[in-house]
Amino acid sequence: MRAFDYHRPASVKDAVALGEKKSDGRYLAGGQSLVQAMKLRLSSPSDLIDLNALQDLKTLRAEGGAVTVGAMVRHAEVASSSSIQKTLPALASLAGQIGDRQVRHLGTVGGSLANNDPAADYPAAALGLGATITTNKRKIEADKFFTGLYETALQPGELITSVSFPVPKRAAYVKFKNPASRFAIVGVFVAQTATGARVAVTGAGAGGVFRVKAMEDALAKSWSPQAVRGILVPAGDLQSDLHASADYRSQLVLVMAQRAIANAA
Repeated sequence: MRAFDYHRPASVKDAVALGEKKSDGRYLAGGQSLVQAMKLRLSSPSDLIDLNALQDLKTLRAEGGAVTVGAMVRHAEVASSSSIQKTLPALASLAGQIGDRQVRHLGTVGGSLANNDPAADYPAAALGLGATITTNKRKIEADKFFTGLYETALQPGELITSVSFPVPKRAAYVKFKNPASRFAIVGVFVAQTATGARVAVTGAGAGGVFRVKAMEDALAKSWSPQAVRGILVPAGDLQSDLHASADYRSQLVLVMAQRAIANAA
């Protein structure tokens, strides 16, 4: 790990000011990905801007047909929230499947979305539900937020403040997880929303999280596991690694999607 300067701002305004001033600085949320990358010298920020004192980023509420989660809300808080369990149980279930207890009690929603790990769970929820990511500057639709592997629409110094997840008619998330890290080898989030069916896949895409339009079109006609039978994502669009080949992931996407559809029904 290389040397860096540490800052603990007392307000969102101060944090953003530091973020815009320190061009090589990074916001520190739960640190579950960033600190590990720093230890391996894969990331060497000049400054760490600690967000943990910012109470404005820790809101959690379910109202007006949506669940709004502050950027600094921990995964464990989402998983254990009675209001989320009642209003959007698929989101609470997803949060409860992330990592282990340490990761769930330290990792944050905003940190996960900003990092956009290709095997992370929250990007699938955001894309699957058509969430809106609010920053200090603007509101970004999930369909426009994820732009590639570890890449997002966030500009330098821009800070996620909250995420709004619309409450769907039904939804579920199922993943085939790595037994060690519990990252998704393939994870599928399905939702029947006010604007139609949405199917989001994490862990499989060569370019990160993505939607499967063919499955969405099939589910619009009939919400059942049988509706998507035979719909495979081409292996050429998927990644291969030591955990699974692209061909295997192609089959897993279908299996996980069918299970999620059945659970949501």
